[in-house]
Amino acid sequence: MSTAWLGIDNPWLCDAGKGHRLHADVVGPYLALQDGARSAGIDCQLVSSFRDFDRQLSIWNRKWRGELPLLGLDGTRLDHARLSDIEKLHAILTWSALPGGSRHHWGTDIDVYDKDTVVKRHCDFNLVDAEYRNDGPCAALADWLSVHAQTYGFFRPFLEWRGGVACELWHLSHQQTAATFEQSRNCSALADTLRRCDMEGKQIVIKHIETLYEQYVLNRGTS
Repeated sequence: MSTAWLGIDNPWLCDAGKGHRLHADVVGPYLALQDGARSAGIDCQLVSSFRDFDRQLSIWNRKWRGELPLLGLDGTRLDHARLSDIEKLHAILTWSALPGGSRHHWGTDIDVYDKDTVVKRHCDFNLVDAEYRNDGPCAALADWLSVHAQTYGFFRPFLEWRGGVACELWHLSHQQTAATFEQSRNCSALADTLRRCDMEGKQIVIKHIETLYEQYVLNRGTS
């Protein structure tokens, strides 16, 4: 477990189909959840599952360089060129984790969507909040998960915005399996790992790492 929580290695992964990998203890509960949703007429499919450190680092670096869009808390696109480094830092962390700080490193967390409805509506799907509310293509899924996710051992770690990570109605975590990884996290190990990697914006991240760790990695926000 020493580095597994950082996404550097994870010996518990197994195939979850369609190129996805999950912790071996999570595959069964996910398939059961998927079957339950299917019984309600909802096509619950994976958008994202396990993601290792290097992939998270690539996402971070591309967002820092402006190669991927940066979004505000309300989901609107920000002008990358107008942001200071500290503004850019918080904009990225609102929607994307630090490399080594993502729950997706554990194989216990998934992003899900209603694939069938998205396809039928010919949606330009972007994994944003509006798609999971009101008449969005994944609203029925979001509502179903609010009632039934816990039955299968899942919870939403980002159910509401507290001044850290944005609300992510699509993000589920298998509570029992994730708990061990949660207990392994520590700021010092994360900082040491980031110092050794080729990360854009590294200097300002390390300068503020203790605050960022509390605000975003632990998602305690600013309150």
